[in-house]
Amino acid sequence: MRIRLLGTGTPTPSLRRMSSGYVIETGNDVIVMDHGFGAHHRLLELGIPATRVTHLFFSHLHYDHCGDYGRLLLTRWDQGADCIPELKVFGPAPIADITERLFGLDGVYNADLVARTSHGSSLDLFKARGGTLPRPRPAPEVTTLSPGDVIKGDGWTLETDQVNHFQPFLVTLGFRLTTPEGVFVYSGDSGPAESMHVLARDCDVLVHMCHYLSGTNYSPDFSHSCMGHMELAELARDARVKNLVLTHITEQFDRPGLRERVVADISRVYGGNIFFGEDLMEIPLKGPKNDRLL
Repeated sequence: MRIRLLGTGTPTPSLRRMSSGYVIETGNDVIVMDHGFGAHHRLLELGIPATRVTHLFFSHLHYDHCGDYGRLLLTRWDQGADCIPELKVFGPAPIADITERLFGLDGVYNADLVARTSHGSSLDLFKARGGTLPRPRPAPEVTTLSPGDVIKGDGWTLETDQVNHFQPFLVTLGFRLTTPEGVFVYSGDSGPAESMHVLARDCDVLVHMCHYLSGTNYSPDFSHSCMGHMELAELARDARVKNLVLTHITEQFDRPGLRERVVADISRVYGGNIFFGEDLMEIPLKGPKNDRLL
């Protein structure tokens, strides 16, 4: 299993950090978790074409987690020329409605899709890429997820549970991906949540939102929906996480000195390996041996 970070930022525009996105390669599958604005560019920088992506999971439907959905799906459809299986898309409601409103007959991209499936120039290019007429429209296989759902893939299993982020307006899920090589857990966006203790228990890698310096939260709603660095340290310690990856990094502590303070603070509570996430970073599944976990 190979784990790489596409986007480690937030909705705040940044040239350094794209919006949320992660890619996990396991067996013959390439699994993308979240695909916010800029994440697709990072995917290209890693040398992974859209046509290789087999599964797309959305933790929730904030735009910084799904803004590049259209780019991934349309690029994959166009370049794949009907020679690869349809993209398997998973996410909480209303993912099916969003998909229809983007790619359906009355969707945002309908005029483009009509042109590409009708005009001779596009049809000739489609045939040159190996397609056979008539050219079909994209038809992703969309599955609406609810907390507690389990998805089984080719040699892997993905478990879901609800986490704490912007309820009741959004359904937000955390994911636990189990493969023969190890266990990867992704929080989506979440504040402190008992469900994350269960999902993350004894995992090899936990990628978790670390949104602010603990003690500087704006309000109870904020601290319920977003994770401070010391609350994250306690979660990683209590769940016996082997490798902790900080992501959804804000400009508040993304500065020299404060980054080091955050890592030092967390290390006083949590004894595992700590990765201050950066776009394009690869996370070793096992990480360096750390006897403090024993």
